[in-house]
Amino acid sequence: MDKLYVGQENVTEWVFAEREVRLFAEITGDQNPVHLDSEYAAKGKFGKTIVHGILLAGLISKVIGMELPGKGSIYLEQDLQFKKPVFVGEKVTAKVKITDIHKNKIFTLETNIYDKDSYCVINGTAKVLYEK
Repeated sequence: MDKLYVGQENVTEWVFAEREVRLFAEITGDQNPVHLDSEYAAKGKFGKTIVHGILLAGLISKVIGMELPGKGSIYLEQDLQFKKPVFVGEKVTAKVKITDIHKNKIFTLETNIYDKDSYCVINGTAKVLYEK
């Protein structure tokens, strides 16, 4: 990647399909029926199955580790606020923006995920070490 700078941003879109949600549930053991059982979810607050919030946050991790700052990035901290659920099969957009670059190669990042209506469903900040 070329020289990194404050204000630089990466935008990535993704759709979490039922298969991915089920795999995540299997890997983590989080078998909450609001994520996996459409009949159960239909009776709940949101009316249909929702993607695990931490699975959505994994999209932020993908951007940080592969795109911005990029390969070799190491998470130091992540703050997340979950604002609204995302339904299985709904397109989301992750935006990661560099807000500060410290002399010790630590980057402060704005980390947000938006739903199909451009509503911020997860917002947060991260600090990562990037030595490349």
